[in-house]
Amino acid sequence: MPELPEVQTVVNFLYDNVLGKTISSIESPNNHAKTFVDGTLNDFYQILQQKEIHKIWRRGKYIIFNLDKGYLLFHLRMTGRLILQLPSSGDIKYVSAKLTFQDGSELFFRDTRKFGRIYFCNKLDWLENKLGIEPLSNQFTPHWLHTQLKQKNRMMKPLLLDQSFIAGLGNIYVDEALWQAGIHPESRSSQIGTKKTDSLCCGIKNILKKAISLNGTTIINFSYGQNSM
Repeated sequence: MPELPEVQTVVNFLYDNVLGKTISSIESPNNHAKTFVDGTLNDFYQILQQKEIHKIWRRGKYIIFNLDKGYLLFHLRMTGRLILQLPSSGDIKYVSAKLTFQDGSELFFRDTRKFGRIYFCNKLDWLENKLGIEPLSNQFTPHWLHTQLKQKNRMMKPLLLDQSFIAGLGNIYVDEALWQAGIHPESRSSQIGTKKTDSLCCGIKNILKKAISLNGTTIINFSYGQNSM
């Protein structure tokens, strides 16, 4: 599953390619109804028509479009891709959603395993209640992390993977950060000392920033933009 750096990479691509565009229509070539959360395809069509994309950003692993009114969200899950073109006509069977813009351009949500989801909401309270701190925010400090680890008393790896604790981390970057800090994944969080906590906090930030600068991991099957796998 794409983690924070991969999702941020997609956000950066979309910012350069679809920001400011107006949505003319949305359709689902493969008719996978579960892609659309809390609404039908027709509901999304009615809502999204003539809506302009004013802002594109990320919260945790969610990609968020700020519209004239409300928010359109994508969660890529395991195999979701947001691309401008399909590699072949046969790929249309993997497309759960296609946005067409006023200028005639298109954005495809290609999802081989069909676990990806699309949301529309008027407010983001539910998302804020669901997700924890952003690890690249100014609020994510060694002091904050040390205090929270002491309070949780959980195994370190499952805790760091908990999206309600820290938003956006997954297996790849949690494993790397724990290894760099010299912390065993099964260590109890309340037993982690200040020095290792400081190292972990700095390591998480540095690893994520480096991964973003490299456009995310190149392993498994992550791709974005013009690419599709």
